Amino acid sequence: MKKSLLLILSVITFTLKINAQNGPEGILFADSEDTNRLTNAYMAPAMKGLIYGMNNGWYHTAKVHKKFGFDISIGFNGSMVPSKDEMFSLSNLKSINQPTGNITSATVAGSENDGSLATVTFQENGITYTGTFEMPGGIKEDLPLNAVPAPAIQASMGLPFKTDVILRFVPKVGSDDVKGGLFGIGLKKEITDWFGPLDKTPLHVSLLATYTNMGVDYTITDEDPGDNIDIQNGKVDFDLNSYTVQAIASLNFPVINVYGGVGYTGGSSSLDMSGTYTLSYNGSLNQRTLTDPLNLDSNASGFKATVGTRLSVGFFKLFADYTLQEYNAFNAGIAFSFR
Repeated sequence: MKKSLLLILSVITFTLKINAQNGPEGILFADSEDTNRLTNAYMAPAMKGLIYGMNNGWYHTAKVHKKFGFDISIGFNGSMVPSKDEMFSLSNLKSINQPTGNITSATVAGSENDGSLATVTFQENGITYTGTFEMPGGIKEDLPLNAVPAPAIQASMGLPFKTDVILRFVPKVGSDDVKGGLFGIGLKKEITDWFGPLDKTPLHVSLLATYTNMGVDYTITDEDPGDNIDIQNGKVDFDLNSYTVQAIASLNFPVINVYGGVGYTGGSSSLDMSGTYTLSYNGSLNQRTLTDPLNLDSNASGFKATVGTRLSVGFFKLFADYTLQEYNAFNAGIAFSFR
């Protein structure tokens, strides 16, 4: 689980890491309104992808454990960003001067070679600011299978009344610059006996509800004090909350199971950039100081449908499934199940 979370931390860190003016901090050179629009457009696919990814991979059967039976699942889970969300438009922005036409640049989910050079001119407090910055490229080439990864390691245990409790937990881990933690909980209630004779067949039916919270703190360091951005106490706080409610079913045979579910998924995320950022314009003739410049919120929700299969050899399970939703997701892994 720690390695899975560190993979997410590396994705978020990569998107935020400063490299002269080629990181998202360079977007601060636009006026405040355009800065929020640009950063939100750039980061939105990663934030939405994490919401959808966190809500995936919670089950590989509708059958619950006997009381105090348990399993541990280890899987790879990723949500795929649609191609339409790999680029966004720089047109119709107030402070950015672009040639006539629809100029586009990569989002975080796009290619690293699809960034754009932007020229800004705007007035603020009676001062005219002019400068250039480079929109950062994406990290598509660095993502596993071009998908936003999410942790998929969890433990579940059987409780009375044909109920399983499912837990995902990572204490705060990371480095001096970036740290994060995760907590997720789910409840699965089998209702097969509500349908009379169905409890005598291989078919099992359950209701599932889950909730996940993830927090990441990233310290922004000024790696090039001689550039046009001076950073004091730079920090980014990322917080995510996600949930899903589903009706799930499975056909459980001795070796192979088929499972699936339908339901609703959603969540919210926030990204706050704090600290003091001094930007130099007009060949360093003018300076502009921003304090706590960004506070972005993102939401995602919609219906989902999952279908998958699981192979069983004693207590060892091998599973894979695919989910249809706004950002389609896949999940594959192994489980060790007892009782």
